[in-house]
Amino acid sequence: MKRIYNYIVVGALALAATSCNDSFLDRIPTNDLNDVAFWNTTDDLEAYCNGIYNEAGNNGTYKFMVGFHNATYSVRNYGPYGREMMSDNFVSTDAGHSWAAAIAAGIENQPEGNPNYGSWSWTLLRRINVFMENYDRVQAETSAKLPYVGEALFFRAWFYFYMVQTYGDVPLVTKALDTSSPELYGPRTPRKEVMAQVLDDINKACEYLPAENWGENRLTKGAALALKSRIGLFEGTFRKYHNLGDEREFLNACVEASEELMGMGYSLYSTGNPESDYADLFIMDDMSACSEVIFYRKYAAGLLRHRMAGYVVNLRDGGTKDFVDDYLCIDSDGQARPVGLSQEYSNDTPEQEFTNRDPRLTQTFLKPGNEASAALLNGGNAQKTFPRIGNMTNWPTPTGYHAIKYYSKELDKMGYGNETSDYALFRYAEVLLNYAEAKAELGECTQEVLDKTVNVVRGRVGMVPLTTTNPEMDPKYAKYGISSLLVEIRRERRVELCFEYLRYYDLMRWAWGEKLKERPLGMRLEDADFDNPRYDGAITKGGTSEAGANAVYVYVNPEDGKQYIDPYAGTNYAAERRSFDPAKDYLRPIPSSAIAANPNLEQNPGWPKGSEK
Repeated sequence: MKRIYNYIVVGALALAATSCNDSFLDRIPTNDLNDVAFWNTTDDLEAYCNGIYNEAGNNGTYKFMVGFHNATYSVRNYGPYGREMMSDNFVSTDAGHSWAAAIAAGIENQPEGNPNYGSWSWTLLRRINVFMENYDRVQAETSAKLPYVGEALFFRAWFYFYMVQTYGDVPLVTKALDTSSPELYGPRTPRKEVMAQVLDDINKACEYLPAENWGENRLTKGAALALKSRIGLFEGTFRKYHNLGDEREFLNACVEASEELMGMGYSLYSTGNPESDYADLFIMDDMSACSEVIFYRKYAAGLLRHRMAGYVVNLRDGGTKDFVDDYLCIDSDGQARPVGLSQEYSNDTPEQEFTNRDPRLTQTFLKPGNEASAALLNGGNAQKTFPRIGNMTNWPTPTGYHAIKYYSKELDKMGYGNETSDYALFRYAEVLLNYAEAKAELGECTQEVLDKTVNVVRGRVGMVPLTTTNPEMDPKYAKYGISSLLVEIRRERRVELCFEYLRYYDLMRWAWGEKLKERPLGMRLEDADFDNPRYDGAITKGGTSEAGANAVYVYVNPEDGKQYIDPYAGTNYAAERRSFDPAKDYLRPIPSSAIAANPNLEQNPGWPKGSEK
């Protein structure tokens, strides 16, 4: 049912070298692997597909199957937290994250080559297309060859889906090109045509891939259905909220894939402990037996290790107040309400705002006073002065909200590059939430739908069930013109799936990009807090005569006079400089080198063409 993905070393096949020429596609490898000496047995198909896995996992090039990255590549660029900084969930004042902060602030420059957020490399696609043109030369039963075809089509669907998410229209190539092929300098193919091919490819992958495990490290039907569910929801809602039309085809594809997968025996991971089960899911050293994980990336000593926690505790990153405020309050009457509607939430000081909230809040961010987690962050010594802000020593955060999702509970695994926890590329909770959202967008979300999706996810942490009749509109979201039920489904997605590469693309598909213009804030910090023994004189107030190198700037809410950390004050990403252009910023720019090389390749609206500034 589930399969794992490792780095696979397959000798010459994995190393069939490519280099860039002056076209927008990569130069054809000198070894085409299409001679009769190779395409003979299903062992050849397996070896070739291993090379596809390996190429797709080339983290320095492709960014859709990266997991935690590894101990060599920079997790700050490609790991879950790095990608979250493009959204409204997370901020960073670390120079290594400037690319993500620039995207969120709307001040990104056009990249010359492969950008951190995506790729303009076509090596993987060519490898897949070579396979599709040659696999049938193998003399074997069709049934023995189809699983490998399913793998190739899965990766082609995923590749093009990610390209469309990033760039919109892209050149559609479904055959192996050579150096004389005119398609090397072809124009971009309309999004609708590309996504039709994506849907066709993933449908065939769902048909061809076995439902059960069929070989070490290989994809299964469950993974294909999970990808189809994600594709259908993204494209369906993008088409709806960007007025492209034909959204129902993709929303129905999401529903169809999700329903089939929901009947395959997956379930959420739970030991009956709502205070830790959510957090524990993400620090497993072996996900092979986890009923929730559909497809994952394997890490292990001697194979592949990462440094996820090691990076985050060393960098200046943190969650936003806006995100923390989206965790529901649990009032004394037993009902779950947003911060803006809670009968009892009145004080958002660091000590109090974690009280009586969705249990996932303290499993995602460090609660002040949580000495066990603080000790891990501080090398084994209990540290009672968290949160650490400004330029305080020992792992400060610019917002006061220390992220702890993915943090091991074992100190010896917290070392820089020593971590071996696996990463779930697809998990069942996402499929359930995809299904609920698609049904809501189709106008088909009943209580029965909620009870087998959102309420199953909430149930793991002991949260109050959602009903179709009781959600009162959260004042925070009243201006967006969607139903209160859809608000709550989207909230559930933000909370449950945070730091899993999804939030930025959720904002893009919902046409909520202008939310990125809002001032990112941190925790509440009043004047008296600067003298709090917790900070031991280690911070001063920015903009005052006492301000020094350890200055922390605050924003005063004009409505109630409360002060909150303003992590980007005085920087290029400050609220006064933030922008979002709906005509331009829902798609990323094509690298200037690609535009300059191909006269038929048009740039996305609003972005420079070629070397134009």
